[in-house]
Amino acid sequence: MKVRISLAAMALTALVAAGCGSSSSSSTSSASSSSGSSTQAAASGSSSKSCTTSIGIEAPITGQVAVLGDEQLAFAQLAVAADNKANGTNITLVQGDTQLMPAQATTVTQQFTSNSKMVAVVGPAGSQEVEAVGPLFGRAGMAFISGSATNPTLTTSGKNPTFFRVVSRDDVQGPEDARFVISHLHPKALMIVDDQEVYSTGLVASMIPVFKAAGIKVDHESVSQKVTDFSSLVAKVTPQTTVVVLPWQVAANGEQFGKDLQQEHKNATIVGTDGMQSSSFTIPGSYVSAFGPDITAIPSDATLVAAAKVKYPKFGTFGPPVYAATHVIDDAIASVCKSGQTPTRANVLAAIKATNEPTSVLGQPIKFDSKGDLINAKWFLFKINSTGKYVLVTNS
Repeated sequence: MKVRISLAAMALTALVAAGCGSSSSSSTSSASSSSGSSTQAAASGSSSKSCTTSIGIEAPITGQVAVLGDEQLAFAQLAVAADNKANGTNITLVQGDTQLMPAQATTVTQQFTSNSKMVAVVGPAGSQEVEAVGPLFGRAGMAFISGSATNPTLTTSGKNPTFFRVVSRDDVQGPEDARFVISHLHPKALMIVDDQEVYSTGLVASMIPVFKAAGIKVDHESVSQKVTDFSSLVAKVTPQTTVVVLPWQVAANGEQFGKDLQQEHKNATIVGTDGMQSSSFTIPGSYVSAFGPDITAIPSDATLVAAAKVKYPKFGTFGPPVYAATHVIDDAIASVCKSGQTPTRANVLAAIKATNEPTSVLGQPIKFDSKGDLINAKWFLFKINSTGKYVLVTNS
């Protein structure tokens, strides 16, 4: 398998991206930079003229994981449209395509921070991207909220003073996943493979001690996200290896790895982490953890679910946290305007720090601790059934 998407996949992604473009409630125009475009949702009421500003979104809109970036973009657009209508604001969403690459995320961030009209940013998606751009946002005094970056050091290192997230951290997800594997799959030997990115290596570091403490033989392997052939890795899966843990960010790679296992008639169960939670990974019998819930099972989200099924029909768990992150920013801007101030990076950042939502589309309150982590963040685990559908198994 080639890690770079095929021409057919690229065509499919292009169609999906087109489906995630402007809707009847939004208009699209060229952005000031070559890396993005802007979407301004229609607003009603005279207050929109006095509460006008822009925010950015950094997401992998093209590239290996475009299916996830397009989902995140679609949900950010839905949030801006809904919040503009509800709050009488006139917030413009500017797109920045990072391709899940730190270098590209840095370029987008430099463009965003140099845009004096932009007060906050949603994203980026990957922990390695946040690690690269956090100091830039910090120096600019600009808040940014990720709906999917989970590495613990992003909030503990002190390098990202304006960073927030609306999802749980890997030091919750990793040990929880490991304990589930131990108690439900009962392996005597397993393989765990990192993809050489900070997200993956961090999860591996949190899981291996739990496995070893339970007396499980662990084969730790490492493979680049850019690898094109999994045959040598699959060859290392012995008959005694009953579980393969893949804390990967590119779900399509996990799908190919699973197909390669099947082709070699190896019956190890795949357990993926949140980066694998995608319509690109559908190996039956596999387990995948997630930082977000299945919002179709939350009655209060019925209106959002209906809108999302039109905007991005095959959504999973990557879009809803971005909706929640965007909503936090939108409400912070609205609160600044209601206080009689003009939105700035400083007062919007202060308002985000004071966020205290009693409920959210994620089915839980949103309030941040002093480091920017979501208080009482939840964790979920799904199993893929014979039809490729994700079925909730347990949550925290």
